[in-house]
Amino acid sequence: MKNPFNKKNKAAQKLLTVEQKISRRNFISFGTFFIAAGAAYSGWRWLYNSPGETATVTAGARAPLRRALNKTELAFRRVFSNNNLVKTYPKELAAKNVRHNEDIGNEGTIEAATWRLQVKKHSGELLSISIDDIKALPKTDIVYDFKCVEGWDQISHWGGVKFSDFISHFKLDDQVKLQYVGLATPDKQYYVGIDMPSAMHPQTLLAYEVNEQPLPPQHGAPLRLIIPVKYGIKNLKRIGTMTFSDNRPPDYWAEQGYDYYSGL
Repeated sequence: MKNPFNKKNKAAQKLLTVEQKISRRNFISFGTFFIAAGAAYSGWRWLYNSPGETATVTAGARAPLRRALNKTELAFRRVFSNNNLVKTYPKELAAKNVRHNEDIGNEGTIEAATWRLQVKKHSGELLSISIDDIKALPKTDIVYDFKCVEGWDQISHWGGVKFSDFISHFKLDDQVKLQYVGLATPDKQYYVGIDMPSAMHPQTLLAYEVNEQPLPPQHGAPLRLIIPVKYGIKNLKRIGTMTFSDNRPPDYWAEQGYDYYSGL
């Protein structure tokens, strides 16, 4: 006759084994979590207490973070290709009310008739270009997903002149052999530095329209940069000056600790 207690004992032992395995897994899981959390906290404390970067054209970031951002920029620039186009959309999907954040360098209004884009060549030669001069060039439209570093995005419709067409028309081809283009508002309160390959990307525009209407003041009338391969902080509104250089031009947000490259 079989002993029923043997079955109960075996079942109890099996249950105990399962509970032991669960306990062991829980111990390993929680242990791993706490070790990882401790390492993350230690890393954060190390970064927080590390020295700030030496202010140059960038500032405001911890030195190790800035080194990491600069290395990331080099990696992105090595693989960047003008053959990689940003996804575009039908204009019917474009937002009717286009969002804007900052008005730094873009306060008040400017008379389009008297506005001039001052283009300073590396040699020091200066070109003064009117909005009518720019509008006389072939127009290009783009409807794409504008992205902000704050985390929001919005499909928007812009019209203007390809930066590359502008360069060609005004015989600035020798200038784009340099590494950077610098742009600033007329009052010099807002300014960006753009690596030349990104500036010459076929979807980069000097835009004078939004939703097929002239730019309103809050969106940079009479002329702004639309550069789909960059976050919004690089899309300068109300362009006043353009320069060319082999050195990084000043950049407003890079001086506040942000990534200089700011590419997507």
